[in-house]
This record gives sequence, C-alpha cells and structure tokens, in this order.
Amino acid sequence: MDIAALSILKNQAQLRQDVGIAVLKKAMGTAEQGGSLINRMLDKAAEGKAAAQIMQSHLGSNINTFA
Repeated sequence: MDIAALSILKNQAQLRQDVGIAVLKKAMGTAEQGGSLINRMLDKAAEGKAAAQIMQSHLGSNINTFA
C-alpha cells in the first residue's frame, strides 16, 4: 500500500472512533437526564405520600376493644 491509502484508512478509522465516542457521550447524557427525572419523580411521590399521611393522621389512632 502506498502512504496516501494508509493515511486515508487511518483518518477513516479515527473518524469512526470519534463518532462512536460522540454517540456514547450523547447516550450517557440522555441516561443521566432520565435518571435525574426518575429521582425527582420519586421525591415528589414520597412528598405526596407524606402529605396524605398527615391529612389522614386520625386513621388508626383509636382501637375499638368491644366485640
């Protein structure tokens, strides 16, 4: 092979590697955003559950012992 062909092959391989890394970085960023959204949703759900328990604090506080 001549030097020009080797240079072209090297540049093509480098381009493939650069594109693969860019796609992987994009996928990792998207996954990180998705994880962040899930954490926020879980926090909101926990807040809602705590608020529901506070609003229904009278439930379970009395026990009827007569049968």
